[in-house]
Amino acid sequence: MEPVVPLDYHVSPGGRLQGRFRVPGDKSVSHRALMLGAIAEGTTRIHGFLESADTRATAAAFRALGVNCETPAPAEVVIRGVGRHGLKAPAGPLDLGNSGTTARLLAGILAGQAFDSVLAGDASLMQRPMRRIAEPLRLMNADILCADRGTLPLTIRGGRTLRAITYTLPVASAQIKSCLLLAGLYAEGETCLHEPAVSRDHTERMLGEFGYGVRKSGTSVCVRGGGRLTAAEITVPGDFSSAAFFMVGASIAPGSDITLEQVGVNPTRAAAIDLLKAMGADITLIEQRVVSGEPSAAIRVRSARLRGIEIPVASVPAAIDEFPALMIAAAAAEGRTVLRGAAELRVKESDRIAAIAAGLKAVGISVTEHEDGLVVEGGRIRGGQVDSRGDHRIAMAFAMAGLTSEAPVRISDCTNVDTSFPGFVELARQAGLAITAEVQTVA
Repeated sequence: MEPVVPLDYHVSPGGRLQGRFRVPGDKSVSHRALMLGAIAEGTTRIHGFLESADTRATAAAFRALGVNCETPAPAEVVIRGVGRHGLKAPAGPLDLGNSGTTARLLAGILAGQAFDSVLAGDASLMQRPMRRIAEPLRLMNADILCADRGTLPLTIRGGRTLRAITYTLPVASAQIKSCLLLAGLYAEGETCLHEPAVSRDHTERMLGEFGYGVRKSGTSVCVRGGGRLTAAEITVPGDFSSAAFFMVGASIAPGSDITLEQVGVNPTRAAAIDLLKAMGADITLIEQRVVSGEPSAAIRVRSARLRGIEIPVASVPAAIDEFPALMIAAAAAEGRTVLRGAAELRVKESDRIAAIAAGLKAVGISVTEHEDGLVVEGGRIRGGQVDSRGDHRIAMAFAMAGLTSEAPVRISDCTNVDTSFPGFVELARQAGLAITAEVQTVA
């Protein structure tokens, strides 16, 4: 992996967001298009691909598995698919950097291969829970071993005949569901998965684009093993989670008016729009269409007076990645915002509940931390020093807080923003945020 350059963000107070622009391609869709293209038959072309540290880790992993992945132009990828059984044994452990999506989804594919493999990553990824995929994969007859703490490295022994299972997920999780669906492509019979709530369905939609049918009913999805995937032409919409930072920034900064072009608005992913509207946000979807199976739209956001709300627990799975940004909206709103039923935030790139609570306190906002959420008392954002804990979403969320702060907001440990949003500082500055990135001095 490339050497890490430690970065801090410094955001001067005030300003507003203006203009029409596009955020980078959707990370979840980019990962899945590359993975399915690799095991499809024929040449897949991906347009609007997110070129970030996480997706580069996915591409590097498949190159190590014998797949030809080329980038003939920025945000364009050409993949020479090798079919479901055409992957080759890697020369050593696969280093997946900071990408939990790569680790969990790739494990599902590798469980059905004839060769052994080992998945590893950076210090942060090596702490994230993997038993949640290892245990159901073992029910499918996979031979998979976690580290003692239930984390990476994952050792997967090949040559096993996978069996289809019917499995109820303990939490609504697109990564667990996707891992098992991908393993189901290699299993004998039909694998059926049931969730307590609907999680994002990018994998199901992407399988359809590659000609592989799935059965869906409510919170259940089934896939039958043994079929073939056919190469496809995929266009990736703008990343909704990346757009959410600008949606919040434009909502809280007086005089703001932005239009975000061709953003993915998959209904299993876009609950943050409804939550912001419930808070009083002025958000309009225009130019709506479906591209490569994914709904997309231009999103216009104008500043508005926000009020605190109680977030419905049923909305949590479809907004799980947007809560760092939404809690900045809560901080700038009038009244109290209550988030519960979101314990999954504890096991993201950081403990996001703890990171958000500490960050809000650092900038002068009253917040109560619960095991499964937060209670935020909206007020004056005073500014201060925030520790992002190496979490890209924490860093970008608190950058937007500077739009209404009374004093500068300084955010440490922002290097990992590149995992999902390369060029964030430049685009944010172009839109009107007074932000600079400063290299940390290392003794």
